[in-house]
Amino acid sequence: MEFQKDQAIYLQIADLICENILSGEWAEEERIPSVRELAMTTEVNPNTVMRSYTWLQDKGIIQNQRGIGYFVAPGALEQTRNLKKEEFINTQLPYLFKMMDLLNISFDDLKTIHAKQQ
Repeated sequence: MEFQKDQAIYLQIADLICENILSGEWAEEERIPSVRELAMTTEVNPNTVMRSYTWLQDKGIIQNQRGIGYFVAPGALEQTRNLKKEEFINTQLPYLFKMMDLLNISFDDLKTIHAKQQ
């Protein structure tokens, strides 16, 4: 995994996990990789992955079943979707609107571009 310099690595790992949930790759109540497994896969220190898991647990996206491992929490899909929507609205949308204004791009232009890409 290649990490961006503008965001903490543990949050980028959390984003990867959220993407796996949103894409359906990891289903609710399904076991996810252990801290060590994900640390090896992402080539980071297990403490960094543990920080990601703790953050996601605090958000209600994953849960630890002591002695068994970590699992996607029931309701995690909706919780993840809400979390990522809020993040998009607060961080990316203002930039998008600014660029649309600067470049004189309308919502109709976006619809046309999106239709051509499908």
